[in-house]
Amino acid sequence: MEEIVTKPTTKPQLKVERPRLHKVILLNDDYTPRDFVVTVLKAEFRMSESQAARVMTTAHQRGACVVAVFTKDVAEDKATNATDAARKQGYPLLFTTEPEE
Repeated sequence: MEEIVTKPTTKPQLKVERPRLHKVILLNDDYTPRDFVVTVLKAEFRMSESQAARVMTTAHQRGACVVAVFTKDVAEDKATNATDAARKQGYPLLFTTEPEE
């Protein structure tokens, strides 16, 4: 009688890298009304009134403030949408993105 030997096969382990996260940053300017900045933060980033006011105040005092952290595509979309909303109203409000360290 012939003996059949089967060897277990191992599949190579694939390491899935987490997507690199990007910060959305609000840059201060001296022209956009504070109420409008709060409105944009609430609309685009789903912040409460008090959260949005804190972010706006921090950006005003320090020159910039991290609004939120997302995957690259989401961060860029949100920054673009928020900046575009300001442009449509004639304000120079600017949101940028940068990779998180």
